[in-house]
Amino acid sequence: MGNHSDGSPNHSGTVATAGQNEVERFQDPGIPPHRLRLADTDPKAAKRAERQVALLFGISVVGTLIFLVTYFAIDLGDDSSIATIRLQNALLGIGTAFAMLGIGTGIVHWAKALMPDHEVSEERHAIRYEEDRQAAVRIVDDIVEETGIKRRPLIRNTLLGAVALAPLPAIAIFGDLGPRPDDKLAHTMWAPQDGKRKRLTRDPDGTPIKASDVTIGSAFHVIPEGLNELQEGKLNEKAKAVVLLMRLDPASLNPSKGREEWGYNGIVAYSKICTHVGCPVALYEQQTHHLLCPCHQSTFDLTQECKVIFGPASRPLPQLPIAVDDEGYLVATSDFHEPVGPSYWERDSHERSVNS
Repeated sequence: MGNHSDGSPNHSGTVATAGQNEVERFQDPGIPPHRLRLADTDPKAAKRAERQVALLFGISVVGTLIFLVTYFAIDLGDDSSIATIRLQNALLGIGTAFAMLGIGTGIVHWAKALMPDHEVSEERHAIRYEEDRQAAVRIVDDIVEETGIKRRPLIRNTLLGAVALAPLPAIAIFGDLGPRPDDKLAHTMWAPQDGKRKRLTRDPDGTPIKASDVTIGSAFHVIPEGLNELQEGKLNEKAKAVVLLMRLDPASLNPSKGREEWGYNGIVAYSKICTHVGCPVALYEQQTHHLLCPCHQSTFDLTQECKVIFGPASRPLPQLPIAVDDEGYLVATSDFHEPVGPSYWERDSHERSVNS
């Protein structure tokens, strides 16, 4: 191979010159020769590929039916167990996977095994609207013809069945939107009932917590008294009412005006539900007094009324006002003064109604 950097006349064979000031262009190598597939030369192979495509579309139909049967056959009520919920979720996921993968892989296999795979090129030309419209119509007709859908009824019928059933799970899911929640999201079980304040109890056994049980640096996962005795709606109520209880040096707290009595001797309680998307804020950094949401790393400063100091959350965690009863147990003096969890459409109006 010659050295081209010094003007040597030797050439590598990959660069051609036709004169001192003229550079010869590479010739267009054109489209490589078409390689026939097995289905192009063997009718049995083509028929076998057709059956395979139809089988994949059939799998999609079966997956959709699994989803629909699971959705309607496994009835989830307020008293449904975690095992039942997990079973339904697993079957719904399996049905959806088969439904989508069946259509997708079927179409890909159809294109690779049976549709024409010739490479073509076409020179650009001036735009002529009527001629272009007619050309576009011819192209569409050619595509329909090349797919072979007219002469392959097995593929056509299974594809139509799969595509027709595929949207049904999405339509069925709309039923889960249910009735409007109205102001249920703005209220929790912490509100006093018949003038009796709710005690703070350990999650999950429901043991009441005394102020003396909470030492500086400790953290408790808390549920309201009476939650475990609910027969209906227990999970929904727990999702709104779970609380983190911690004790700090009272000197490190900075309560705002009107919240001076919301804690007891350095003991404070805040909603466990992150204000970003509702994940449980379950990590407490004892040295920094920070609460961390493990889902998207929103961080709340406990010494500043759980103000957001990092992450995507836009609001502090709601604080639960607490006190101590005559027996030394911690009790909630009222419900939260704002809706817990992430924002929703009516949240501002609900907050105003709670504080009115």
